[in-house]
Amino acid sequence: MNKAEKEYPVESGGTFLKGIFIGGLLGAAAALLFAPKPGREMRSDLSDKLTVATDKTKEVAGAVTDKTKTIATTVGEKATDLAGTVSAKASDIFTTVSDSKQQIAATLAETGKKIGETVSDASKDITGSVKDASQDIAVEAKDTSKEVADKAKDASREIAGTAKDAKDEVKSSY
Repeated sequence: MNKAEKEYPVESGGTFLKGIFIGGLLGAAAALLFAPKPGREMRSDLSDKLTVATDKTKEVAGAVTDKTKTIATTVGEKATDLAGTVSAKASDIFTTVSDSKQQIAATLAETGKKIGETVSDASKDITGSVKDASQDIAVEAKDTSKEVADKAKDASREIAGTAKDAKDEVKSSY
C-alpha cells in the first residue's frame, strides 16, 4: 500500500450503502410492477419513484464530485510541498559538494607551494653531487603532487557520484 492509499483509504462503508440503495430501488421497482394497480396509477407511481431516484442520484453524484475535488486539492498541495523539499535537499547537496571541492583544491594548491619551497631551499643549500639527489627529490615531489591531484580528482568524482546517487534516490522515491 503506497502513501496516498494510507492517507486516503477507500471507504468500503460508502460502497455498501450504495449497494443497499440500488438494491432498494430495484426492489421497489419490482414491487410496483407486480402490485395490483391500474395502469395509470402504476405509471404515475413509477414516474414519481423515477423522479425521486433521479434526485437521489444527482445528490450522490454531487457529494462524490465534492469529495473528489477535495482529495485532488490535498494531493496537489502535498505534491507541491514535496517538490519544494526535494529541491531544497538537492540544493544543499550541491552546495556541500561544491564547498568540499573548493577546500580540496585550496589544500592541494597550498601543499604544492610548500613542497616547491622546500625543494627550492634544499637545492640552494646542496652543491655538487647533492644537486643530483635534489633533482631526484624534485621529481619525486612532482609525482607525489600528481598522485595527490589524481586522488583529489577521484575523491571529487566520488563525491559527485554520491550526490548524483542521492539525487536519483530522492527522485525515485516519488
